[in-house]
Parts: sequence; C-alpha cells; structure tokens
Amino acid sequence: MIARASILVVDDEQRALESIERILSDRFEVHTAINFQEAEQLLKTQWIQVILCDQRMPEKSGVEFLQQIRESYPDVIRMIISGYSDANDIIDAVNKGGIYQYISKPWHPDELILKLENAIDLFRLQRENEQLAVELKLKPDTVEQAMIEKRQILKARYSWDSGIVRGPESCMNQICELIRNVAPFDINVLLSGASGTGKELCARSLHYNSLRQDKPFIAENCGALPDELLESELFGHKRGAFTGAIEDHVGLFERANGGTIFLDEVSETSPAFQVKLLRVLQENEIRPLGSNKRRPIDVRVIAATNRNLEEAVKNAKFRQDLYYRLATFTIDIPPLVERKGDIVPLAIAILNQTMEQLGKKVQGISEEALKCFEAYQWPGNVRELQNEIKRMLVLGQDDYLGSNLISPHILHATPDESVADMEILTGIEGTLKERVESLEARILKETLIRLRWNKTQTAQELGLSRVGLRNKMDRYGLEKNDKLENISDVA
Repeated sequence: MIARASILVVDDEQRALESIERILSDRFEVHTAINFQEAEQLLKTQWIQVILCDQRMPEKSGVEFLQQIRESYPDVIRMIISGYSDANDIIDAVNKGGIYQYISKPWHPDELILKLENAIDLFRLQRENEQLAVELKLKPDTVEQAMIEKRQILKARYSWDSGIVRGPESCMNQICELIRNVAPFDINVLLSGASGTGKELCARSLHYNSLRQDKPFIAENCGALPDELLESELFGHKRGAFTGAIEDHVGLFERANGGTIFLDEVSETSPAFQVKLLRVLQENEIRPLGSNKRRPIDVRVIAATNRNLEEAVKNAKFRQDLYYRLATFTIDIPPLVERKGDIVPLAIAILNQTMEQLGKKVQGISEEALKCFEAYQWPGNVRELQNEIKRMLVLGQDDYLGSNLISPHILHATPDESVADMEILTGIEGTLKERVESLEARILKETLIRLRWNKTQTAQELGLSRVGLRNKMDRYGLEKNDKLENISDVA
C-alpha cells in the first residue's frame, strides 16, 4: 500500500481544524495542532511534508512560526492560510517564511486540495533533486558511463544500416546509402515523402551518424502551430512579449545548439514565417520574441515535407530562396506500396516494439496475415501498418496474430483490377483446365480469408452448397493456414 502524504494543519480554532481535517482526510494523512507547541512536537515525531498554518495566532503570527520552522525543517513545504489579505502580510510571508502558497479565506475545498497536491509534488521533486545531486557527487564516472551507453544505444537504433528496417532487395537500400554518404557532412537536408513513410526516422539516422551525434536532436511539427506560437517555440520569447508570456522561454533552436533540429511539414508554414526562418538560416542567429538581442546558434537543419516543394515554389506558395537553403541535399522517401519486400520485416519489427510498449507478448504473426499485409496498398504507409499491428496485438487472444484480427477494410481491399488481372493470368501456367482450376483455387482462398474462414458465408457468396464448398476445399487442399511466422525468423 502506498503511503499517503502527511500534512500538518495549525490553527487556534478547533472548528476550523475539524473542518479542514474532514475535507483533506480522504486524500492525505492529516495531523492537527491547535498551538505552536503541539505543532513542534508533531514535527519531531511525524514525517511532515506540508504545513498549512493560520496567519493570525495568539502567540505570534504564522509567518514568524514558519520562518522559525524553515531553519529546523527546510525541506517541509510551508503554506499560510488567512482571512486577512493585507499586502504586507503576503510580502512578509513570501520573503521571511519562504512561503510556497498564500491561501485566502474563504477557500474552496477543491482549490485547497489542488494546491496541497501541488505542494506534495514540489516536496517530492526537491527530494529527488537532492538524491540525484548526491548520486552525481558520489558516482560521476557511473553517470558518465551511463550517458555513453545511452548514446551508443541510440546510434545503434538509428544506424543507417540496421536501424532502418527493410528487405534484402528493398529500394530503401539506396536511401540508406544516401544517408550514409551525407550524414557526416554538415549540410542541410530536405526529406520528402508521403505522411507515415518514416521521414523522422531518416532524420534521426542522419543525426546519429553525423559528427553532431553527441549533441541534441530536437523535432518540431511546423504545421501544428500558428505563426506566433511557432515562432515562440522555435526562437523563444521574453517575459511579457505577448499575452500569456509569464516567463522567459528558450526556443528549440537554442536548445538544439550544437546538434540537429528537425522541422517536419515545413511546407505548411506561412510566407511571413518563411521570411523569419530564412533569416535564421542565413545569419545563424535567432532573436527571441520581445528581445532586442540576437543570439548566435550552431544548428544543422533537417526539414521534411509531404508536398512537392518545387511545385510550391513555381506556384509562389513557398519561397524559392528558403527552398534552396533547406534543400542543400534532398532525399525522397518512397511510399510503402513501392516497398512490398519491406512489409514482412517491418511488420515483425513493429510487433517487437509494440509488445515492449504494451507489455503484451505473442509468438509471431501468421503467414496468412502477412500475405494479407503484402496484398494491401497501405495508403497510410508505415504509420498505418504500426496502427494495424497495435490493434491486432490488443485484440489478440492466441499465441499468434492471425488474419482473423485484420481490419475489414484491409481484408476487403484489392489492388488495381487491371494490374491484378494481368498478374494473375501471366502467373498461371499449364493447360486451360489447369489454369481454370488454379484460378478457382485462388478465388476460393481469397474469399475464405476475407470472410475469416466462415464456410457458410463463403458458400453463400460463391453460390455453392456447404458440401460443394467442402469438396472443392478438399480438392485444392484449402485449410485454414495456421502455419505461423515466428518473430525471431525475421529481424
């Protein structure tokens, strides 16, 4: 059982103590003290995390008491509650007693609980920071070694060779070779391709195989934010630069200094923002919103788009000078429909990752399910394949993921009919009778798989009796194929 946070409430009015205890006791372990002597005794015997003290007490003020407590118990989070909202009291509370929160009466129970939960979180973070500081002092070599090992894991995960999963004859081999060649050179790269093809994976591969691999990799989707927020997110802002800017904010370009920044969907930015981004790339410096000072940056930019930027330039929808700044080197990522040989290794690699994420294990994917994957066009590319496998894993009750778990729209989908017909006809050899029987067997199997091996529905759709269907299945050796592809067979 997890121990509840311990709170000490100090008030000279018994009814006030009882009221607060009644409200807080469901969430916290509440201790009450009607005077400072009782409070000090409880602090000696109980592990108190937060003190909630009334300001107007008979002996001395709550601020004076908490100032005294601060010296003996500096880790305890101190809060004042008072029916008097004198500005001097508030200032004294913050400056002298190191008060975390000043709560005015009358207070709302939900608001009080929320503030106390925030105070508990602050106490926990303080303790974690103290522990980390001690660990860093005692074991600097261990921490440094852990960082080195983490970098090595990231480099292996995003290796141009093994980090990008593909088949032996994949067209991605050429892409990986381009990444290998361009990664060491400190030039900007533009990645183009449909959504879900793996542009961010390629960007990370470029970074972790470059000379900047030990520096930050920062990613931002430029199409997800309006101009002002995007400018603030990338370049930073000063306090008061706009409504809601209550503190200084360090932009992503500055956080990525020395490393790489990945600007996804850069084609979705407005002409006004494109001008600002161009200046940053030309001058290698940023100016946060609301600031008069410019800050130098050293960042490699990798941009990505799912649109044809050259067409956008011709149609005056994207600045030509910015395009040439971003597209020092371009890499076009092919869609999954052009990478049929990648589907099986990708599916099994994705299953491995998904099992680790969800904490659910299976032994593999059926050959039948993999063939269904290969027959589908995957308009959503690798991301759609990821979603489908995650769905199958969640629904699966057996040791293997079979075709019965595949979404209906994938099972029912067929490739372009004219192309499919030609492939079927040219792939069949023999006499006319043998070719007709081979085609009949294919139709039977496709229908059985699509209807999840429901023989009654299959017979009805094909205009057969159940006996007739059974005879044809026996004749062509058609049975539900539970021969399964094991995860370890494909890496």
